[in-house]
Amino acid sequence: MSAQLQMKLFAVLLLLAVWLPYSSCLFGFIGRQQSVAVKGVLECNGKPAANVKVKLYEKEIFFDRKMDEKRTDSSGSFHLSGSKREITNIDPKVNIYHKCNYAGPCYKKIAITIPDNYITWGDRPRSTFDIGRLNLAGKMKGESIDCIN
Repeated sequence: MSAQLQMKLFAVLLLLAVWLPYSSCLFGFIGRQQSVAVKGVLECNGKPAANVKVKLYEKEIFFDRKMDEKRTDSSGSFHLSGSKREITNIDPKVNIYHKCNYAGPCYKKIAITIPDNYITWGDRPRSTFDIGRLNLAGKMKGESIDCIN
């Protein structure tokens, strides 16, 4: 076998060795199924924040992947859960989109990272991260404005 052919073969094998694990991960062939759940009660000025959009995401490098989406009920309560197959631990967060004390054309967005100890192996979460009772009236750390949600 010529040196040039060996180099081409080596390049192809190297490319496959690097690309295959990532492509398999992208298409869900390898990794372990992981799940997470989050709940809470949202208020605006001490009253239930009904019909507020709440989304559960898995943070990714380029685009976050939505795992669940709901709206709060008449008491301001919500419960979200989702699962994903991934080689490393999933990195879940919950986004809250609201207009409490805000009259702008878009929405205030609050992102809350869910701690790793609430991630469960398997497709059903065994524990639920409770954000508690959250009053949306004040300015929150990390709050932003979102017009696309």
